[in-house]
Amino acid sequence: QVQLVESGGGLVQAGGSLRLACAASGSIFSIRLMGVMGWYRQAPGQQREFVASATSGDSLKYTDSVKGRFTISRDNAKRMVYLQMNSLKPEDTGVYYCNVLYAGRNYWGQGIQVTVSS
Repeated sequence: QVQLVESGGGLVQAGGSLRLACAASGSIFSIRLMGVMGWYRQAPGQQREFVASATSGDSLKYTDSVKGRFTISRDNAKRMVYLQMNSLKPEDTGVYYCNVLYAGRNYWGQGIQVTVSS
């Protein structure tokens, strides 16, 4: 089993920044088995949606609404994935979930709240 723990969420005013971090631990026997690492979010009353992802080959993807504002990065040696969020908007409010594909299995963190006030 792989455990994912998110940190860095909180309350911020519109235009501000936050940096989310996700630490992977547990039965990680080979970093070469670590596939895509990414972030999803779920706003109140909405379905969970894709935000950003980074492959082991550093191919990055973003949903259109965050392009130019959010940056995803990963540190394989530390088993971490980050999401730098700048120019935050109230519509970015939600619970943010870390997602990791390891050895062909999908793992989720417990989620962390991000609230952007107008």
